Amino acid sequence: MNKYVSKVLEDLKTKNPNQPEFIQAATEILESISLVCDEHPEYEEKGLLEMLTEPERVIMFRVPWVDDNGKVQVNKGYRVQFNSAIGPYKGGLRFHPSVNLSILKFLGFEQIFKNSLTTLPIGGGKGGSDFDPKGKSDNEVMRFCQAFMAELYRHIGADTDVPAGDIGVGAREIGYLFGYYKKLANEHTAVLTGRGLEYGGSLARKQATGYGLVYLVNEMLTCNGKELKGKTVVVSGSGNVAIYACEKATQLGAKVVAMCDSNGYVYDANGIDLDLVKEIKEVRRGRIKEYVDVHKDAKYVPDCREIWTVKCDIALPCATQNELDEKSAEILIKNGVFAVGEGANMPTTLEATKKFIDAGVLFAPGKAANAGGVATSALEMAQSSQRIFWSFEEVDAKLKNIMVGIFHNIDNAARKYGKENNFVIGANIAAFEKIAGAMLAHGIC
Repeated sequence: MNKYVSKVLEDLKTKNPNQPEFIQAATEILESISLVCDEHPEYEEKGLLEMLTEPERVIMFRVPWVDDNGKVQVNKGYRVQFNSAIGPYKGGLRFHPSVNLSILKFLGFEQIFKNSLTTLPIGGGKGGSDFDPKGKSDNEVMRFCQAFMAELYRHIGADTDVPAGDIGVGAREIGYLFGYYKKLANEHTAVLTGRGLEYGGSLARKQATGYGLVYLVNEMLTCNGKELKGKTVVVSGSGNVAIYACEKATQLGAKVVAMCDSNGYVYDANGIDLDLVKEIKEVRRGRIKEYVDVHKDAKYVPDCREIWTVKCDIALPCATQNELDEKSAEILIKNGVFAVGEGANMPTTLEATKKFIDAGVLFAPGKAANAGGVATSALEMAQSSQRIFWSFEEVDAKLKNIMVGIFHNIDNAARKYGKENNFVIGANIAAFEKIAGAMLAHGIC
């Protein structure tokens, strides 16, 4: 490894001893770009990596709100504005009990590279709260969102920082957040993406991350003499990303046989009934186990991590970070998997990723494969700034072009540095070269 990269990584570990997720993301990225740093000694002179790995700004605040019983609750709120070299900070808000600074720094750091790969002018950021919307009434969620935005609105703007949704932040939450921002700031601007179509959102945004994942995986397969049609696919998760990855994979002729939520997974040898999954998850906000109440021949297993024991040709982890570990990777490889596409943020551990690459499995990393969501968010920003509205077909075509372009950019970067078919290294290098160029142009700031 390049000596400069090694030193920066060791310093990061010393300075952030209780942030394992951030260190994991930084390790994967910095090790990948070591080859580039070998050719650019000026990066060390300019302190480029030290600036890159330190957020430009971290905002932490309390969020007091009142529940339906009149009791005051207090949560933690965060916004990590990591890097604005390419454009305004852009990245989702996550509402989940697991949210902490380490997770948001990992997500924000990854977001810099993901956004760079889209080729659109957006920087990287992430935010959220340890608030759990599950089991809360609509009024409780609204009061929390308004309390959260009462602080966040000071730090965001259409040309400063444009959040979106993430785990726990869907259409309902975005609506409440945007409504309160509009009231406080007295302006109707594209300060949040993933908005409803009635108030400035974009068609295809809901489908974008899942569709984009499949577009990139399909291009990766095509360029390596394989195809999606007729293949068996396992998709973890059952949120937006998973649902629309399943939909697009099915449209392209694959058969998705398993999906899951945090409690367990369902296996349907006949192919997942996606209309039923949408009914359960999007309408009723229910649990995936309800699937077998309708499809009696399907199987439910109350352990979501066991989904990777299902035999498949293609695996699409679309749930959460580190859901697919080394043991699961070994099982998938043994069962004949030949492609993996990350629909979630860092869903595969470093050890599992290495297993896949060493075994010759085509592996599309999340910063490339799940960039469709943020790419379409940037398209939503463009529509809002121009006061125009593109059709579903127009947005979908732009999305497909972006994802196909991303694959070829990461493929070319991997080949340039002698790492053919290592799309992890290719993605990190392709993204980094653009970020580094912008940061050097801006000087020390």
